[in-house]
Amino acid sequence: MLDGKCIELLFYKITYLWDLLYEIMVKNSRIGILAGGNWILDFIKMIDVYPNENALANIISQNSGNGGAPFNVLKAIRKMDFSIPLEGVGVLGDDEFGDDILDQCERLGLETRQMKRLKGVETSFTDVMTVCSTGKRTFFHHRGANALLEEDDFDFEVSKAKFFHLGYLLLLDNLDRIHEDGLSGAAKVLRRAKEAGMITSADIVSEQSDRYTEVIPSSLPFIDFLFINELEAHNLTEIQLLDADNVFLISNGFKAAKKILDMGVLSWVVIHFPNGALALNKEGHQILQPCIKMPKKLVKGTVGAGDAFAAGVLAGMHEGWEMEASLQLGVNVAASSLMDNTASEAILPWMECLQLGNKFGYRKL
Repeated sequence: MLDGKCIELLFYKITYLWDLLYEIMVKNSRIGILAGGNWILDFIKMIDVYPNENALANIISQNSGNGGAPFNVLKAIRKMDFSIPLEGVGVLGDDEFGDDILDQCERLGLETRQMKRLKGVETSFTDVMTVCSTGKRTFFHHRGANALLEEDDFDFEVSKAKFFHLGYLLLLDNLDRIHEDGLSGAAKVLRRAKEAGMITSADIVSEQSDRYTEVIPSSLPFIDFLFINELEAHNLTEIQLLDADNVFLISNGFKAAKKILDMGVLSWVVIHFPNGALALNKEGHQILQPCIKMPKKLVKGTVGAGDAFAAGVLAGMHEGWEMEASLQLGVNVAASSLMDNTASEAILPWMECLQLGNKFGYRKL
């Protein structure tokens, strides 16, 4: 006969094992990508030259497209023809721009139950000035509804996604605010995603400011994969990443990635730059991936190339690919995005993206 204490101990052990089994089942059953943050409409103007102040430039052509990390990443993955469940979370204005974004999401088959409309607020938009001859972009951004995105707008209980991608840090006013406990709103959102069993990733906006070391660090311990470009990595680490000729310094790039890992990133730091990308993980595994030698005549613009790259990497990682293969897919997807002046319209199915590397070859680094 078992006495009362033995029965109580057995009960607690059974309860513990059941909870552990349930946690394992929930985590293993997760599938899909949830992306949140900046939902933007881009208004792209192709211009002959970027003017000095008080000078004139000619608009050669103009059109509109999707913008912002979640919109760009989710649309890119859908256009790559991966059968991955995709969900969005964010805030839109109660206006025609918001209608446009939701209409696009519906056509793409994106789950929008966490997309919130705000009355009396304008949907965020960006005027993108792209110089025809170089593809270089200058952004004039209206923060709009995205500035009002709050921690409570994210519900990780209703989502069964495996990955959560947040972007852009430094462009989400409420989530960039540092609280008394030293954590930003974004850090708290990412922490909740981790507690829910998700794999987290994040992207940063390129801005001219000294806010990087103030806003970003508290989020890093809750990020599995950080995507960052050479300008952002320099601003975060103060390590020089370009030489006098603006050539990326690869050895310094890995030093910057190591410093960011030491600041708390959980798994991989991925730095993308004009001629390629590098990745470093906690175990010290280094990967260098050159970009594709795209013929200049095929390049229509570089809007959204960074998000296209991130989409390729995330899709690969979601499907269980190694980081090497995911990085290769990332640069190929980014290359395909260059063939239109919008962020995502030119993106090809993933196998066709990979053929671009075979067709045009990769740059030497």
